[in-house]
Amino acid sequence: MSDSSAQLRRTIASAGDLQSVVRTMKAMSASSIGQYEQSVRLLADYHRAVELGLGACLRSREAVPRTPGKVRRKRTVAVVFGSDQGLVGQFNESIAAFALKRLPAMTNLETVWCVGERVHVRLLDAGVPVQPPLAVPQSVKGITPLVGEILLHSEELQAPSVATELLIFHNRPASGAICEPAVQRLLPLDDDWRDTMVAIPWPTKNLPQVVGGGDATLRVLISEYLFVSLFRACAESLASENASRLSAMERADKNIAELQANLQGRFNRLRQSSIDAELFDVVSGFEALASAAKRRRGAAAAAAQTRSNRDR
Repeated sequence: MSDSSAQLRRTIASAGDLQSVVRTMKAMSASSIGQYEQSVRLLADYHRAVELGLGACLRSREAVPRTPGKVRRKRTVAVVFGSDQGLVGQFNESIAAFALKRLPAMTNLETVWCVGERVHVRLLDAGVPVQPPLAVPQSVKGITPLVGEILLHSEELQAPSVATELLIFHNRPASGAICEPAVQRLLPLDDDWRDTMVAIPWPTKNLPQVVGGGDATLRVLISEYLFVSLFRACAESLASENASRLSAMERADKNIAELQANLQGRFNRLRQSSIDAELFDVVSGFEALASAAKRRRGAAAAAAQTRSNRDR
């Protein structure tokens, strides 16, 4: 009983330590998710403003040149946002499965950049041509260097005779669920993209005016469009990661609490059984002593009666 009781005490103590770690991670995720969710809300408005500017700028140009030159070859590259750390539920599995449904079917797939070691390992095991993983930003300030690095890689792939398609895979917050996988086609900025931007209606009756030169303004807006699209995808991924971790830690906290209650119940029953066994031993010993004393008294009374009869 002693060994079992001591083992249960150690298990209960370990569960308490684990619960402390889980609650610490819950607090960290809850404090981190706010900055990413705020960034996502602000970026949605800014992204919309950039798209409106692009549409107005493209419409203001009477003759917009179409895709120049003859494309000899097409290639596809992808960026998949995951996590470096675990304890995020199905966050990495979801985006990896979503990407693997599309990437192997692309005959022109050349390479994949993974943001996060966890999703990198999953895609590597699936035989996808992946580059060394990029580190996941630890704050909103860390997103800008990552976006700059991805844009630099994409610029190195540009060539006059090659049409590069850049796809962005990431998790994003969703209503009714923690997150959902999504894909965005960021490049090329071809005729289809141009027509999409031109089709965006201006929200007011006041017609916009493009100042500072159409070409210069267009280049700046395109640069902002690429930057904010990647920044938004990364911010949405980080918000989803922390939401997934918070949900996972809440489930873990609940499971640990149930385990502690179960272990405490087992410990209480074991301790009660020990107490009952000790009481049974005491009662049995008392009854044995009482029986022995009764027998001695009976024997003494019989001996006294014998002596009395002999004296008569």
